Amino acid sequence: MLKVLISDVMSLRAREVFEQRGIDVDVITDLSPENLSTKISEYDGLAVRSNTKVTAEIINAGAKLKVIGRAGIGIDNIDLSAATARGIAVMNTPFGNSVTTAEHTIAMMMSLVRAIPLANISTQAGRWEKNRFMGVEIQNKTLGLIGCGNIGAIVAGLAIGLRMKVIVFDPYISVDRANEIGVTKVEFEQLLERSDIISLHVPLNDETRNILDKDAFSNVKPDVRIVNCARGGLIDEKALKNAIDLGNVAGAALDVFTDEPALESPLFGMDEIVATPHLGASTQEAQENVAAQVAEQMSDFLIEGTVTNAVNVPSIGPEEMAALGPYLTLADQLGSFAGQLTTSGIKSVSIEYKGEVAKVNTEPMNSVILAALLRPQLDNINAVSAPLIVRERGINVREVKNIECRDYRTLVRLSVITEKQERSVSGTLFSDDKPRIVNIKGIPIEAQLTANMLYVTNEDKPGLIGGLGLTLGDAGVNIGTFALGRSKEGGDAIALISVDNSVSSSVLLALSELPAVKQVKLLRF
Repeated sequence: MLKVLISDVMSLRAREVFEQRGIDVDVITDLSPENLSTKISEYDGLAVRSNTKVTAEIINAGAKLKVIGRAGIGIDNIDLSAATARGIAVMNTPFGNSVTTAEHTIAMMMSLVRAIPLANISTQAGRWEKNRFMGVEIQNKTLGLIGCGNIGAIVAGLAIGLRMKVIVFDPYISVDRANEIGVTKVEFEQLLERSDIISLHVPLNDETRNILDKDAFSNVKPDVRIVNCARGGLIDEKALKNAIDLGNVAGAALDVFTDEPALESPLFGMDEIVATPHLGASTQEAQENVAAQVAEQMSDFLIEGTVTNAVNVPSIGPEEMAALGPYLTLADQLGSFAGQLTTSGIKSVSIEYKGEVAKVNTEPMNSVILAALLRPQLDNINAVSAPLIVRERGINVREVKNIECRDYRTLVRLSVITEKQERSVSGTLFSDDKPRIVNIKGIPIEAQLTANMLYVTNEDKPGLIGGLGLTLGDAGVNIGTFALGRSKEGGDAIALISVDNSVSSSVLLALSELPAVKQVKLLRF
C-alpha cells in the first residue's frame, strides 16, 4: 500500500484527501532531521511546508521515495538537485495563495499609511493621541509595482479598485499585457521618481537582490513608502534604515526579511516600520487550498503517474519521459541560455524542430523551453504553469516542424523577439544523446554547456583569446573548454567558455574592458 508522511503542520484537508484516494498517511510534525532520515525509508511520498528541511541526506535515505510535495510556493527548503538526481518529483502549489498574499500587501499598505499598528498600541495603553497619528490617503496616489506576475497583477487590480494609479517596472511584461490589466509600464528610474508607494513582487535572484539599495533610495520620490511581501533580500535593510533616518523614505511595511526567522533587524524598534512574520500566505482559505492541492497532486502522481506543478519533471507519463529525456534536457538548456541573456520584454517566441525531433511529442519540450526561458525573471514558474503564464503576458508562441534537416539528425532552434532585439540559439543531440549548442545568432559554434559558462561577444580581432585566458588565469579561474565562432573573418564573434567555478563581478568587469569585447555574461546551468 502506498504511504505518505506529512512532516509539517498543515490543514487536515491534506490527510483527508490522501485517505479518500486510498493512500495510507502518517502525520508526524516533530521529527528531528536525524529521525526523519531514519523514518523516510518507509514512505513513497513526503508532504511538507517550510519548516521541514528536506536535505540530500534525507532524500538519499528515502529508498521508496517517489514524490515530495510542498504545500506552498517556495521550495528553498528542498534540495532540488538531490531529488532530481534520484528521480524524485518535487511539486509545489504555485497559485494556491496568490490572492492571500496580494490582500496582505494591501493590508500592509493601509496599515502603513494610517499608522494603524502604532495607533492600536497607543490607544490600548490608555493614551488618546489623536493628533500624533496623521495619515495620508491612497486615492489618487501612484503605486509602483516592481514586478507584475500573478500576485503583482492581483495587487494592481485591488489598487485600481481603490482608485490608485498603478505603474509597473517589469521588463518581461508586454505593453499589451500592461494595458490589459490597466497599468502603465515604466523604466525602473521612472518608477522610483513617480511612486508614492512602492511594492515588490519579484523573485530573489542575482538580478533582483538588493534592488532597493542606497542608490535607489537616493532617487525615490520624497516621503515614499515601501511594501515588501515578496522575498527577503530584495531590500538592503541597512540602506532602508538610513533612508528613513535621512527622511528620503517615510516608512516601510515588511512581511519578509533577509534572514528569517527575523529575531533581530536594524529596522526593529522604528516607528516608521510595520512588520509581520511572513504572513503573506497565512489565511485559512490559502492553507486549506494548498494542503488539498498538494495532496491531490501527490496522489495523482503515486496512483496514476500524472505530473502536475512539478518543478523538476514535465507533465508526461513515465514511458514517454524515458524517450523524451535527452530532448527535454536540450530544451531546458536552450530556454535557459536565451532567458539568461534576455533583458527586455518578450514579444514572441518561435520554436523550430527539424529532423528526428520533429517526429516526437514536442508539447512537453515547448513547456520546458518556455519555463526555462522565463525562469530568470519569474520565481515560481515550471513546465506546467509556463504556457498559462506566457498567454497571460501576451507572448505569442509559434511552433514549426520539419522532418528534413540537412546538417544534423535532429535540431531545435529557439528564436526570441523582445522589445529591443531578436536572439536565436540552436542545439542538437549527438550520438551520445548529450546536448550541444551549435548556433548562436546565426554564428556556427559547438559547445557542451556546463554548470558555469562565460558568454562573450566580441569583434574578431587578434589577441582576444590570449586576453581572456590571461585575465581568467590571473584571477585563478580554470578554463574547462573554450568554444569559438564567428560570422566572418574580422566580423562578429562569440566565445563560450566553460569555467570550473563561478566568476566574481570584478573579473567580469575586467573581461568586459578587454579590447574588442562587446559583452560578457556569466551563465549558470
